[in-house]
Amino acid sequence: MNANFKKIFSIILVVALACMMFTGCAPAAGAEGGAAGGGASSIIMIVVLIVVFYFFLIRPENKKKKKLEEMRSGLEVGDKITTIGGIVGKIVHIDGDLITFETGEDRVRLQITKWAISTNGVQKKEQESK
Repeated sequence: MNANFKKIFSIILVVALACMMFTGCAPAAGAEGGAAGGGASSIIMIVVLIVVFYFFLIRPENKKKKKLEEMRSGLEVGDKITTIGGIVGKIVHIDGDLITFETGEDRVRLQITKWAISTNGVQKKEQESK
């Protein structure tokens, strides 16, 4: 699913659940007592809301972080990389968390940390890969 679709769907779902929670718990007009079981339905709706947030927001983000960490730990000398700043180069040395890479034909060497690497390989337009 598209990321924007997921966000829109989750917002609509949250609003719908909130409306059901508040309208389902309020006593009917003219009724002398409150709605029976209102507290239990509120708790169930809150649990459903937390589950929806987990599956649509938290879990995909954790998967993305894990995949990015695996890519960064699997880098080798000779790989072409793109940094988060958009600098493209070829790795010439790896020393723990520091990576030295060359950019362009003039062989300028830059040293960065692993967390600053965006992709392994030259990054194309993001719209083409999705």
